[in-house]
Amino acid sequence: MDGPEPRLWTWPKSGATRSPLSSVLRRRSEKAVRSPLLAAIRCSARRSRQHSPAMMRYCPQLVRPHVGEAFRPSTLITDCARATVQAMQASGVTRLAIVSAALLFPEKGLYFAFFRWLAKHHMRDLRGMESIVQRSGLEWTIARPPRLTPSKETSFRALRDALPPGSRAMSFRSLAAFMLDAVERRTHVSEIVGLGAAL
Repeated sequence: MDGPEPRLWTWPKSGATRSPLSSVLRRRSEKAVRSPLLAAIRCSARRSRQHSPAMMRYCPQLVRPHVGEAFRPSTLITDCARATVQAMQASGVTRLAIVSAALLFPEKGLYFAFFRWLAKHHMRDLRGMESIVQRSGLEWTIARPPRLTPSKETSFRALRDALPPGSRAMSFRSLAAFMLDAVERRTHVSEIVGLGAAL
């Protein structure tokens, strides 16, 4: 098909916890949808077979918000990433942008040390997710934002393999803006990108 390539957003089924980021992406998709170039679907994030039919129909780009259980052992995010990658590989969808966390950068200081300890199970799950994505053979981008806030700000700073200086928080909208920009422009392919609020 000539012209712009379709885009696909996914989020968990009704009843699952929906993050503010997922809500931002959902509102963006619902405003723009009513077009064959954009689809928004609900599916079980752990089941690749539920992803595949929609990807076959609407390929080839995926933006996938992350979910997780931060304070107890869990493989939810790793399992979601595995199912997503399997569905994309089976369907021929190649572009993936996915959310991780800035705490995986080796930042020093009490602030980062405390939150790494507090969210140690979540960090372990995120490392598993990143490993699956990096070995997938897809055109991936891993976004590592700091703490997310409900601000209406949409601008951002992005830095490859590092957290922008002074980054402690940014808005959900800024993160969504980065992900959409990276997918639509095909930038930051095979990169881990640290994010922060614009100065």
